[in-house]
Amino acid sequence: MGTRESELTMRQSLTIRSLRAQNRAAALTHLITVGRGTRAEIAAATGLSPASATNIVADLIAEGLIAETGLLASRGGRPTSVLEPIADGAYFIGADVGERGVAVELFDLTMTRVDREFRGGSIEESTDTIGRDLTDAVEALRQRNSARWPRVRGVGLGLPGIVETDATGTQTLYAESLGWEPVPVRPLLDHDVPLFAENGAKTLAKAEQWFGAARGVEHAVVVLFGRGVGLGVISEGELIRGSASSATEWGHLRLDRNGPTCRCGRQGCIEALLGAQGILDRWAAAGGRFDGSGWTAIGELFDAAQSGDPVASATVDDVIADLGAALGGLVNLFNPQRLIVGGWVGMRMMEHLGPRIAEAVRAASLARPGGQFELHSCTFGGDTVALGAAIMPLESLIAAPVEESLSRAARSAG
Repeated sequence: MGTRESELTMRQSLTIRSLRAQNRAAALTHLITVGRGTRAEIAAATGLSPASATNIVADLIAEGLIAETGLLASRGGRPTSVLEPIADGAYFIGADVGERGVAVELFDLTMTRVDREFRGGSIEESTDTIGRDLTDAVEALRQRNSARWPRVRGVGLGLPGIVETDATGTQTLYAESLGWEPVPVRPLLDHDVPLFAENGAKTLAKAEQWFGAARGVEHAVVVLFGRGVGLGVISEGELIRGSASSATEWGHLRLDRNGPTCRCGRQGCIEALLGAQGILDRWAAAGGRFDGSGWTAIGELFDAAQSGDPVASATVDDVIADLGAALGGLVNLFNPQRLIVGGWVGMRMMEHLGPRIAEAVRAASLARPGGQFELHSCTFGGDTVALGAAIMPLESLIAAPVEESLSRAARSAG
């Protein structure tokens, strides 16, 4: 065979393997997101031919990732097999990493949480302490789940800042608002497992896209309100990242150049106005009295406003006005089908103020895009960032070449 024929054969082989990997990814993704299905349903949902769907299903069964779990009666023919992901076939760890500690969760292949571990939580910590918390929490999960550990495919981190990935795959965290120097991500975890990292608001958006309020939606805006403020934007089904992964740092968009000082050092950022501390500072400045700075204090504000307290009511009115302006700008910019509010402060706001928030956003938007979105709360509450982080190693499993996955399955079986 000549050089030209060899090159053509190699390209054809690569194309076939690439197509096979794409088909495998589509079929496995479908089963994980819907939970169960038949070969015919997989073919219809993914656009595969019945023969291709059958072949891919055989591969996934051989990998130990899916199984036939039942039969459905059919008219006049043989019963149809029901397929489901094998929960024990693979595991993924997701970590919600904040300046006050970490929440680390272990998920099975159905993305059901099977264990969790917390570290920190009371005071702001250094990156060294965060790294120790993360390593200790993962080690605690490893010790409690030793039989599962060989099937852990990786750890995903949802981090409080910009996460950049360079040409070599090295990831660096830039958390300017926390006063941290740039932090290499890999040394944060002293465990020999694949590690993936992304901004926490983007992992929240990823969780909602896979399993929550953004599922099946091509255009969605997912906002996170907590101590910090973040944003994930889904456009044409893809998460927007920008040229260096720092797109959608919306929390540091300035609403008021003479406003309160933000943790990033600038004045009037959205985070300074609508993050937890910013909201409580407004209430305190107006004469409000409350305990703490977290979930309970924010709840006290909304409860006081609902009970008719004039200071709390005026504070909430101001918050809603700024919230409407901030979210209305996003509606004008991105024309989402769904505007999804999450984070622990966001969930509190939606619980108490959902209809008023929707009204304020529409008032601050142009009439046409303002009439084209639905307002939703995040589906998973406080677990969303960790779930979204765990989806990163899941995506790595899904994207793996078929031959590599079959080889790994054979090694595990041996």
